[in-house]
Amino acid sequence: MKIISFNANGIRSAANKGFFDWFHAQDADVLCVQETKAQESQLVDACFRPDGHHCFYRDAITKKGYSGVAIHSRREPDEVRTALGWAPFDDEGRYIEARYGNLSVVSFYIPSGSSGELRQGFKFEVMDWLKPILDEWLASGRDYVLCGDWNIVRSALDIRNWKSNQKNSGCLPPEREWLNAQIGDDSGSDGTPSREGGWVDAYRALHPQGQDYTWWSNRGAARANNVGWRIDYQLVTPALAKRLKACSIAREPRFSDHAPFTVEFDGGLAR
Repeated sequence: MKIISFNANGIRSAANKGFFDWFHAQDADVLCVQETKAQESQLVDACFRPDGHHCFYRDAITKKGYSGVAIHSRREPDEVRTALGWAPFDDEGRYIEARYGNLSVVSFYIPSGSSGELRQGFKFEVMDWLKPILDEWLASGRDYVLCGDWNIVRSALDIRNWKSNQKNSGCLPPEREWLNAQIGDDSGSDGTPSREGGWVDAYRALHPQGQDYTWWSNRGAARANNVGWRIDYQLVTPALAKRLKACSIAREPRFSDHAPFTVEFDGGLAR
């Protein structure tokens, strides 16, 4: 089973840069996209519905050309869900879930707070609201893969300029504390407490001391100098973590300010 998570920063822009040609060559079972920045009615070109894939979109309805998530799946899901029950989050197009038997694959786009205090406040609201949902999923007995742009680093391993970003959104201590509190002890925390039996960070499980990034600022030469952040994750339930096989971050070719993050699991899409 191969799952790709990718923040496209505009799915039409990524397509123009050859993303779907690259995707065709990956032989992936599921693609989770964040920040489509489009309404589904605008995605009429055949490339947005790759041959052999079932495609599902959850657009933002608060502002056109904003946010948005999608799932492209080789196998038709048993069910697709697009709302978690809180309109301020759902209406920004930040969640879509495909269900296959006992397996759920989720495409998440957690808000950024980098634009100012108002959005940072909303981000903290989302974090508080989302925690019991994540707890419920973890305890449900289902297998989950939570893909997406979480807009939070976990520790100094996940960001090039650790000290200088301590007061910046995405690296704030309360954000890191919240994220690390969802995840089991894997030595990937900044020292804030983890949780026993928590979610498994697929990348960190496979690369305990890895220092790879998934996002680079468009300012200066951040990408060329690898001044990046790891904010795109696949978090999986502990039972599913036993099937983790490999993962990779495709820095090149460049389709977005984010890089596609691929995780491979032993076995098929659902058991």
